[in-house]
Amino acid sequence: MTDIKTNKKFIKIGLVSISDRASKGVYEDKGIPTLKNWCTKAIKSNIEFKETLISDDFELIKSTLIELVDIDHCDLILTTGGTGPAIRDVSPDATISIADREMPGFGEQMRQISLHFVPTAILSRQTAVIRNKSLIINLPGQPKSIHQTLEGLKNENGDLIIHGIFAAVPYCIELIGGPVFETNDEVVKSFKPKK
Repeated sequence: MTDIKTNKKFIKIGLVSISDRASKGVYEDKGIPTLKNWCTKAIKSNIEFKETLISDDFELIKSTLIELVDIDHCDLILTTGGTGPAIRDVSPDATISIADREMPGFGEQMRQISLHFVPTAILSRQTAVIRNKSLIINLPGQPKSIHQTLEGLKNENGDLIIHGIFAAVPYCIELIGGPVFETNDEVVKSFKPKK
């Protein structure tokens, strides 16, 4: 179905894995395959992916995000890696530097979810921003953490006990002028306020 606002029949998602070693071929990148697999399961609408594997370099991250927003017109950009306190971890800094507005709630919720598993979650600097009509989210680097922060936490019966961040993503994208898209409720149920 074509979205009236954007005339798009799909959502365009940029996937960026940020790792010095993976970008040099020292080990296999797991970030992009994890993100792509999760998005394919979670989103019912058609998706067009734009995938990029880059090193932890401030200017490179910055130029990659600008290109994905301004040239490729991605509605959503998910990055993974480079969100810690180490000197080479500059993903949030580069992301904030190209932002029109910050969306701190995403980072706050990701840290709350991760704190259920490790006390070092408070060292994470994950964040989200809006640039033009694109939402950019810096996710953790570990595949398991990516799933947990996107989906939320469920009990042994499969009932949701803590919302993941993706429940708010479709509505956010709609509010900033992006396409309307649906999620698979079995993976993550998107939320929209009742009018």
